[in-house]
Amino acid sequence: ANRERLYQIQTVIEKPTPTEAEQKLIVPGLRTGNYLCFFGIHALSPSLMELLGQQLNDPQHPRQVNLSAALSDLARRERYLASELLGRRYDIDRRYGLLNAQLALGLAGKDRDEVLSQLVELLAQSQVQS
Repeated sequence: ANRERLYQIQTVIEKPTPTEAEQKLIVPGLRTGNYLCFFGIHALSPSLMELLGQQLNDPQHPRQVNLSAALSDLARRERYLASELLGRRYDIDRRYGLLNAQLALGLAGKDRDEVLSQLVELLAQSQVQS
């Protein structure tokens, strides 16, 4: 409670319609029409694997897995938190997106000078070969 940018997840709805979002995804403190979404890295409990295993063994829908449904079930069973991190998002599905993300990590880390030196060396080599 009272921790900035920390949220307790109560439900997970994948790609809700605008009406569904208005009815079910109200977040205190956010303006009407604004909602939270989550993506990125998840640190999940072993309970999630149990829920996914139950889905795999469901006789009505054998071998089908729905991660969003499992996450929503998890939120009902145990405390499930999300942290809002400040920073930039990189779309690794776009051309050079993964490269940009890796460069950003390298340039933000303790080895920044080494990364920069190697980049300059690569650029110099590519100019010589052109």
